[in-house]
Amino acid sequence: MKKLSNTDTSNTTDGLNLIVLDMAGTTVADGGLVEQAFSVAAERLGVEPGSADHAEKLDHVRATMGESKISVFRHLFGDEDKAQRANTAFEEAYGELVDGGRIAPVPGAREAIERLRAEGRTVVLSTGFARTTQDAILAALGWQDLVALTLCPADAGGRGRPYPDMVLAAFLRTGAVDAVQRIVVAGDTSYDMLGGVRSGAGIVAGVLTGAHDKDRLTRHGATHVLGSVAELPDLIARAEA
Repeated sequence: MKKLSNTDTSNTTDGLNLIVLDMAGTTVADGGLVEQAFSVAAERLGVEPGSADHAEKLDHVRATMGESKISVFRHLFGDEDKAQRANTAFEEAYGELVDGGRIAPVPGAREAIERLRAEGRTVVLSTGFARTTQDAILAALGWQDLVALTLCPADAGGRGRPYPDMVLAAFLRTGAVDAVQRIVVAGDTSYDMLGGVRSGAGIVAGVLTGAHDKDRLTRHGATHVLGSVAELPDLIARAEA
């Protein structure tokens, strides 16, 4: 868990002042690296590329985008040792792709975060990846000091989305707002939406830059659907007006 920045926290408890943003697909464009890294991990565990087994497992990965990756592998392989080996292989493969320059900010994402911070809001980045992968992404983008706090499932007791734990951890850690209804959650997957709804967040915004479409985001609880996270500051301003 990254510590809070001394310059990014706000003691103001009124307003929509805690913003919890997903990373891959929401603020970070990774060009399908999750699927590529999964294929590497699956092959190392004997899943033949192009096989029916591979296709079935890949479909599950796509359906559960946003979930903690170790949870996905536990479901797929049904054995803790295999799940841990698959997760390690996945994280290594994804990290290598990140180091190879295969990620970039979603257009307007950094500017949106900087605007939210300038307005006195506390911004938190969350992910279903392990801490090592999250740190690699932050380093590749030069975002190590961009936000108040970064969270992965291990920082919130081990449960990732669709559980609300990371959102609630952000609420408890930052003290940025006095009620969960003053939290804003944004993400690109149905699991992001479920986690936001279950946390009690006042705004749960889906974005169309990642895994899931408008219908799926709405069906899983999105209060708003945006073209991208770049539109989020204006949405918050309208909601507060």
